[in-house]
Amino acid sequence: MTERGQELGGTFPLGPLRVHRTGYGAMQLAGDGAFGPPRDRDEALRVLRAAVDAGVDHIDTAQFYGAGTVNELIREALHPYPDGLAIVSKVAARRGADGSLRRFDEPHQLRQGIEENLATLGVSSLAAVNLRMMDPSAAPDSRFDAQLAALVKAREEGLIEGVGLSNVSRRQLLRAVAQTEIVCVQNLFNLADQRSMDVLMECAERDIAFVPFCPLGLPGEVRHQLLGNPALAALAARLSATPARIALGWLLDLSPNVLLIPGTRTRAHLAENLAAAGVGLDDAARAELRRHFPTA
Repeated sequence: MTERGQELGGTFPLGPLRVHRTGYGAMQLAGDGAFGPPRDRDEALRVLRAAVDAGVDHIDTAQFYGAGTVNELIREALHPYPDGLAIVSKVAARRGADGSLRRFDEPHQLRQGIEENLATLGVSSLAAVNLRMMDPSAAPDSRFDAQLAALVKAREEGLIEGVGLSNVSRRQLLRAVAQTEIVCVQNLFNLADQRSMDVLMECAERDIAFVPFCPLGLPGEVRHQLLGNPALAALAARLSATPARIALGWLLDLSPNVLLIPGTRTRAHLAENLAAAGVGLDDAARAELRRHFPTA
């Protein structure tokens, strides 16, 4: 493995590609609430270029981030894209005029969402596209099967290389893998919210990439409480790291199939996030984190 690969936590398969385990999530490049233009367009472009220059080869995005703005930034910053760059998007939602997230998940709408991503990014194929479920508690049914079939068809036609899932339960995951290959699952998961641990473990058993979104907690008060936790701060001081690096390093330490996509609007925070793979958690640190952040 290259030194760069070690610095980014090693590698794991993402569909037909093998990517570094530390990637980049582009959602925060949009305006507040992932809606509208970025606060600082020039810095957004610099962040994307710095990520790729640092070895990041997995970028997560969506056409509904900024209503196309984020995909436009990715294209402006990185096109023509370097070989081996995995751009992963998601479909089944779109933004209303007021910024609200709305369903866009009929099979023909999923196809439209894929095509919009391809056009805005300026590519003929995406490494993977996730079917984003609005309700992970819903029982998967024939409608779920039809949605999944729309993505399978897009894969067969070469528009995407892999089918993924987002915001799903273990039950939904099992329904999907019974029908087709799933290359990644993207769920809310972090130290403060481990409700998807069963999904992570199922993915690990099946060698499916598990991609935690909001890996530092949901933006706002939840993130503030997590990163300001006294136990996390004390552990960070002992390991000469920051609380954010500890929280991200814990995710990488959980299982080799975890792929990180922490997002940021600044190059300074990008550098901190990418350094998470260098955090060495010992047994005492793992036990302390389990004690203060138990699995639900």
